[in-house]
Amino acid sequence: MDIKETIKVALKALQTNKTRSFLTMLGIIIGIAAVILLVSIGKGLETYITQQLESLGGNTLFVIPGEFTLGEGHQGGGPPGSGMAASKLTFNHLNQIKRKAKSVKVAMAYLEYNATLRYKGKTHTTQVVGCGPKYPQVRDQKAILGSFFNQNQYNAAKKIVVLGKTVAEDFFGESNPVGKKITLSSQRYNVIAVLEEKGGFAGVDVDDQAFIPATTAVRQFDTEYLQSFWIQSESSESVEDTKKEIEKILAKTLDEDQFSILDTQSVLSTISQILNALTIALVGIAAISLVVGGVGIMNIMLVSVTERTREIGLRKALGATPHNILAQFLVEATFLAFFGGAIGIFLGVGGSLLLDRLITTTIPFWSIVLAFGVAALVGIGFGIAPAAKAAKLNPIEALRYE
Repeated sequence: MDIKETIKVALKALQTNKTRSFLTMLGIIIGIAAVILLVSIGKGLETYITQQLESLGGNTLFVIPGEFTLGEGHQGGGPPGSGMAASKLTFNHLNQIKRKAKSVKVAMAYLEYNATLRYKGKTHTTQVVGCGPKYPQVRDQKAILGSFFNQNQYNAAKKIVVLGKTVAEDFFGESNPVGKKITLSSQRYNVIAVLEEKGGFAGVDVDDQAFIPATTAVRQFDTEYLQSFWIQSESSESVEDTKKEIEKILAKTLDEDQFSILDTQSVLSTISQILNALTIALVGIAAISLVVGGVGIMNIMLVSVTERTREIGLRKALGATPHNILAQFLVEATFLAFFGGAIGIFLGVGGSLLLDRLITTTIPFWSIVLAFGVAALVGIGFGIAPAAKAAKLNPIEALRYE
């Protein structure tokens, strides 16, 4: 029996039990779809973070508390700009950097705290950022209403606030909030600007923020230490020189384990390593479904061999060789995995495209090829045992089987 006839017989056998065939494929479908979805979400998150960091420019550095070693984790702190109780960074350190570091173009303080804003009986809990007047330049984010605070307002520690678009819309809708007064904790602040929309990822809205001068923030939140410094070097080529200058300045008053200096590329490299490890772990968990699906195919095919014992005996009596029987059942198992993989790929890609409307997703071509290849291997690998059992049946005993 040639290959075309083998495929025709195998497909007819699968069509005879459509429901059972679909249920057999279910494990493969779920596994393949889950692998593609998880990879696309992981890669999408990596793409989003990369875009956000690249928007800061290749000449941006972060001075953070504690000792940070790439690949070993951060000792005594967190990511750039996060709250750090162990910080020993002060305005004095920042001023020293501004005065003495020749390759520094911008140096600003950065703090962030969760706080509640109030306006006419309405409340909104958000992240309040204390920063410098050059924040829009460093972050590449302009004001769409009003103007960001200037150096004089910063130096005077004015009680002024710039709203992210989400906060502004929540309080004021479509009306212009500039000139209005809102309450931050128990203090009254004058709204001077609204920043342009930046978007978000996976439910994290980066426009849900409010910005005040860092000089005001240390008073508002009763602290003498800063969470981090954001630094811009004169150019991407001078980043290493800037690092050395800052390290030399800070080392005069701080121990080497009390601060770390990171650039956007080192931060991106670390985040990529973490996300890749997480994606691999999640894909590994999802791949368990493929193993379960493979076991399901093997079990159903073994049952099928038992149910079709007389058919196998009759075919052998009419001249079918063990090779023909082996090929038929192997083709059946492969088709179950093949079709299950195809449906899983369709659902995984479709689900990823739907999710892309809410969060950034990226489907690497290799994930589809890998999923398809694994599906074929599962069919062949788990179909060998049932196919071999069928091929070994004695035709006389098979014909007598009830």
